Amino acid sequence: MISALNSALDDIFGAMRLRRVWIALAHEDIGDQHRRTTLGPLWLLVNYLAFVGTFVFVFQPAGKDAAGYSAYVAIGLMVWFYLMEVISLSVSLFKREESFIEGTTLPLFVYVMRLTVQSAIRAGYAIAGCIVILLLSGSEVTMAWLWSLVGLLLILLATPALITVFAFTGAFFPDSEFIVGNLMRVGMFFTPVFWVYNGKDAIQRYAYQWNPFAYFLDVARIPILSGQFPGNAFAVTGTVALVMWATALLLLGRYRRQIVFLI
Repeated sequence: MISALNSALDDIFGAMRLRRVWIALAHEDIGDQHRRTTLGPLWLLVNYLAFVGTFVFVFQPAGKDAAGYSAYVAIGLMVWFYLMEVISLSVSLFKREESFIEGTTLPLFVYVMRLTVQSAIRAGYAIAGCIVILLLSGSEVTMAWLWSLVGLLLILLATPALITVFAFTGAFFPDSEFIVGNLMRVGMFFTPVFWVYNGKDAIQRYAYQWNPFAYFLDVARIPILSGQFPGNAFAVTGTVALVMWATALLLLGRYRRQIVFLI
């Protein structure tokens, strides 16, 4: 266990020393995805706003409950799209980076951070759109918004661990790419992204209380919508992050040298 931990930390520290490499690669990925388009990366903002507008138009409740629904959906979709992208792309990460892994001696964590930065850049456009929607919907800016920022930073901190775990899962079980993709698409409807938990419906209660993604949404959403500190959500999200990091370190330490044979 100790040797595995030391091996994982060596790989991570080696990757941190090469931060210019994975930052440059991440920016290159964003540029390549929108090369020769009129709006460039601004399409990320347009896509986010289109999704939010569609969900609000279709699902917005009538009466007094409609007031904060735009903000509710804007924050929910922002966090959910980030998590869905991170997890879905992670499963095939090592397969996509096969040529680099086989042809270079770069630390394996470089590819993890490449995807982390790429996803963070894409999320930045969604955050900008979300702030605009919050202001237009009449959400009052308070000091409680800082707790939402802390929640987003906690999610960002958990991202490299999530990527590492799901990347190794994809390397060990190639079919998991399709399984995870389908589960994430279906999981959107079992997560309070656009539906509001009322505490009464039995199915909603189980989908909320036993769904870790619900707490990831709450750490960013509750401080803005209600001005309260979501202690339970932070506790669950922090616990999930710690478990994922422990698992990631174990996998990275034990199998980082074998990954070339798995892919």
